[in-house]
Amino acid sequence: MTYCLRIADIPETERPRERLMTHGPKVLATAELIAILLGTGQGPGKLSAVGLGQYILSELGKHERDPLIVLREVTPAELMQIPGIGPAKATTILAAIELGKRAFQSRPDGTPIDSPVAAAAALSQSLMWQTKERFAVLLLDVKNRLLGTQVITIGTATETLASPREIFREVIRQGATRVIVAHNHPSGNVEPSQEDIELTRQLLAGAQFLGIPLLDHLILGNGNHQSIRETTTLWDECPQGD
Repeated sequence: MTYCLRIADIPETERPRERLMTHGPKVLATAELIAILLGTGQGPGKLSAVGLGQYILSELGKHERDPLIVLREVTPAELMQIPGIGPAKATTILAAIELGKRAFQSRPDGTPIDSPVAAAAALSQSLMWQTKERFAVLLLDVKNRLLGTQVITIGTATETLASPREIFREVIRQGATRVIVAHNHPSGNVEPSQEDIELTRQLLAGAQFLGIPLLDHLILGNGNHQSIRETTTLWDECPQGD
């Protein structure tokens, strides 16, 4: 890969800032977005800002890992190990990543949770990018308005343990009248396991007994999510009266 093209060598209409202003940020490659954050280049071979952005992605993508996944959890020390990245550039990149996460995750309390997409967004900060499995609940009122979220348990990189007793104890303690449960798969594979299906079945039975409707069980990971309610017949087997 060649990194040596300078910004000044690129036609003005094709430069990252100008293209963003004209067409919006979605048309830019990831390296171009990083270049705008960096402002200037350097690093190996005195790279342009775009070249340095490409080089950063190349370094983060070593060992056949998706560089964007690495970038989500990268630390300042890890970024500054890359030639051409000092404290100023590292903190700028990290601030942009955190701002993007917060903008995606933002959902004010009291907002109705009316779809799996809305539920996944509300749970994203707690679950989506975590390297260990976590089990969490969305606490809702009778109109499906968000009262809050709560992580119930934290497990290992491959499994977490959450019992129906722990889950419903927290739901009752918080005064919620409806609930959505969720956990993450750090691997990024959001297909439910047999254990996930069996736990969901137990939770549905408990929810029916307590009169607290369980609206869904979501699996999140690496930007994706899946609704067990939408992909199984479990709710038909144990109606919740919602």
